[in-house]
Amino acid sequence: MVIIFKTSKLERVLNSERLIIKRYGPRRSELIKRRLYELKAATVLEDLRNIPQLRCHELKGNRKEQLSVDLDHPYRLIFEPADNPAPRKDDAGLDWTKITAIKIIGVEDTHE
Repeated sequence: MVIIFKTSKLERVLNSERLIIKRYGPRRSELIKRRLYELKAATVLEDLRNIPQLRCHELKGNRKEQLSVDLDHPYRLIFEPADNPAPRKDDAGLDWTKITAIKIIGVEDTHE
């Protein structure tokens, strides 16, 4: 899967061993790197649906159209489809079988 980042600063932090540890600490940094690797290895978003430890799912409310994968509770890696327009099913939901690019938005506690 193609991965882009919301900002160049976020890309710089998540791709630098020193900066990612400084920002997120050693444990969360390892989880972030693992999740990015898993996302890159997927061909389409649907490939991630059945990996239990990821808990890849669509968000609701003001985060509609965004998705997340678990890190360490309560933090998640937040992203959205980067395909423009985002592939849709007949019911207007996201078509995970056709999403081939994502934009990383950040690492957040979505329950705040």
